[in-house]
Amino acid sequence: MSDANPDCVIRRLWPSDREAVQAHFRRLDGASRFQRFFGAVSDDGAAAYAARALTGAGIVYGAFAGGTLRGLGELRPAGGARLGPEAEAAFTIEAPFRGRGLGTALGRRLAEAGRNAGVRRLHMRVLTGNRPMRALARGLGAELRGAGRETHAVLALAPATMLSLWHEGWNGLFDAALAMTAGR
Repeated sequence: MSDANPDCVIRRLWPSDREAVQAHFRRLDGASRFQRFFGAVSDDGAAAYAARALTGAGIVYGAFAGGTLRGLGELRPAGGARLGPEAEAAFTIEAPFRGRGLGTALGRRLAEAGRNAGVRRLHMRVLTGNRPMRALARGLGAELRGAGRETHAVLALAPATMLSLWHEGWNGLFDAALAMTAGR
């Protein structure tokens, strides 16, 4: 469950969630795709990205409302094949589900996963006109710097602790159990 929205489940996504990710990207409108990819992306382009999203390096979390994937948060290595001190985060939330705390819940899970993977600085690129995404970054504690049409948000992450590792491990067990029962 999400702290922000008790009707929403936030969990890690696995290769078995591929169809749900593809359906999510197909449901995104043109403006949402533009904000996520910083340019126009066709249905085929979105489907191709979605097909690779769960096999790339990093960690992906989903926000499920009513059992359907409605939001996605991605934690990706910055300039390398593995998560390290620098990582990038990206989000998509379907338009009808914005303003419900899904992005914040995804951001918190990504930050915890990054922290526990040794990430010290989490970077987010945001179109300057995307006020909700800038507010999300600010709400997570990121420092924002604008440059033209793009805002660069940087969230400094504290080192992992035994408690943060335990919490993520516990959530991971819960996530795996939910993923196994999702198709039933």
